Amino acid sequence: MTLSKGNYFEPELVSDLINKVQGKSSLVILSQQKPIPFNGQKEFTFTMDNEIDIVAENAAKSHGGISIDPITIIPIKVEYGARVSDEFLYAAEEEKINIIKAFNDGYAKKLAKGLDLMAMHGINPRSGTASAVIGTNHFDSKVTQTVEYTAADPDANIEAAVEIVQGSEGTVNGMAMSPVFSSALAKLKVNGVKQFPELAWGANPGAINGLKTDINGTVSAVGSKDLVILGDFASMFKWGYAKQIPFEVIKYGDPDNSEKDLKGYNQVYLRSETYLGWGIMDASSFARVVTV
Repeated sequence: MTLSKGNYFEPELVSDLINKVQGKSSLVILSQQKPIPFNGQKEFTFTMDNEIDIVAENAAKSHGGISIDPITIIPIKVEYGARVSDEFLYAAEEEKINIIKAFNDGYAKKLAKGLDLMAMHGINPRSGTASAVIGTNHFDSKVTQTVEYTAADPDANIEAAVEIVQGSEGTVNGMAMSPVFSSALAKLKVNGVKQFPELAWGANPGAINGLKTDINGTVSAVGSKDLVILGDFASMFKWGYAKQIPFEVIKYGDPDNSEKDLKGYNQVYLRSETYLGWGIMDASSFARVVTV
């Protein structure tokens, strides 16, 4: 048996891929990428259970206590492939590079959207159904702190969600919201004055009231009840690529199970694979605004 990993994107294409994903995924915009080992890794949340204690002269010291909670982040393999004419193989070298860059650009968009759909809702992006591979490792499953959406006062919904997180001694430094919720905020008026004019006409200003924000349809995609996810994205959500990002040109067989032999149809198959991992370190550091 021959073991192979495919050809890897050139470093500049890998960097280009990552940069494009950073500009299109809400989770990536609000959090920070961390390299993930191919075989996965454990992250630990370290908690001191009590507050500091005053000790009187000659008095006994008491036990404060600590807790360590391990979170395992395992990369999941995702892929995208497409058939092209075998003239691709005979094109000039610079034209092949253009084709690869175009494929890279399209794949980055799909990868960015896919990361949000997987980590927010636990679904397989292609089928739109729950993924057994992801299991419960997603916001809809782990984040049980929710606020019911009220169209009459969406600002109050945000305040209530922030209050929940802060009540759990968490920090709110990022928010992802759906276009539906953004539109409701844009329409909100007090005494005839719009309270969030920066959201008018579908704008995505990057921050609202000083809070880092991204507006993205992935928040409420595929029938999700989510309208807002907010919390400590800077510290309590981690994601990253494993180093391997293979790209290959397949010349033989039926790699997409379409029952059409590549040689028989004068085609080749372009395929890219990425290993993505993520973890929600503390679910109580997040809250969701949801419809009922």
